[in-house]
Amino acid sequence: MNKALVRCEYTMANFSTGDRMRKPKGDRRSTEISLVIRQTMEACIMTHLMPRTQIDIFVQVLQADGGTRSACINAATLALSDAGIPMRDLVTSCSAGYLNSTPLLDLNYVEDSAGGADVTLGIMPKLDKVTLLQMDAKLPLDIFENVMRLAIEGCKAVATYIREVLLENTKQLEYRRGT
Repeated sequence: MNKALVRCEYTMANFSTGDRMRKPKGDRRSTEISLVIRQTMEACIMTHLMPRTQIDIFVQVLQADGGTRSACINAATLALSDAGIPMRDLVTSCSAGYLNSTPLLDLNYVEDSAGGADVTLGIMPKLDKVTLLQMDAKLPLDIFENVMRLAIEGCKAVATYIREVLLENTKQLEYRRGT
């Protein structure tokens, strides 16, 4: 194996939604989201620098109110970067949708379930590369462009925030070490 193997497991806690879930491990939705997260993260991790290595990503949703894919991708990016895993760029994700003639960013459960179109986007902001694009309904091109623009702005804002958190963590570590 001349590059690292990336594995991902996505789960939701039984108490993560209003209804107590009794889903068995490996249900269809969890398997699909695990695959999406793994493929999204593989696009940014420099696996060729770590031959004969395995990177396991475990994400568990404790409270679900829409946008769990995006939240998990952002959490995985922060964790991998904080752990020093070499990446081409951060991957940040955001959901955006169109409901009642209004583009919306970071849909909650009610907005997501209301029947409007929504897009989940993952990008590497510095490289301007899309790593994830999922859409669950059709949109006219002009509306799609507006929703995409909103999602890209959201992803870039998340990237800025993650970079600030990583910088603050680095400063705290240096302070503790006395450097």
